[in-house]
Amino acid sequence: MRRMFEDINDRLDFIEFRQELLFTNSDLDRMLFEYEITRAEYREIMNLMDKYRNAIENRKSVSHGRFESEIYEIMPSHSGDYHMCEYLARAFMDEGRWDEVFPALYGDMPKYNYLKDKN
Repeated sequence: MRRMFEDINDRLDFIEFRQELLFTNSDLDRMLFEYEITRAEYREIMNLMDKYRNAIENRKSVSHGRFESEIYEIMPSHSGDYHMCEYLARAFMDEGRWDEVFPALYGDMPKYNYLKDKN
């Protein structure tokens, strides 16, 4: 996928953000780079992660389906890529950021049974 920009400032910000991702080069940063996520989208994703953390802390029901729908609202070009949503939540957990969100969303899946043993 190649992003198109109507404004040169948006394109410049995209390039600068990608450069920052390359310098820090964590697993999460590489994922953001690979999926061509913009700085603005990243901020919205972080706000969404905060929203899910708050819901979990307040013992509200959360689901990976709803989470994925909200990610697609932020990044319509990735609609239907549920793997990307799962990987994104997992990458945050692996970095110790919003680490309660991934198990709450995906921990009931058989492939993540080991997460139940950690708690």
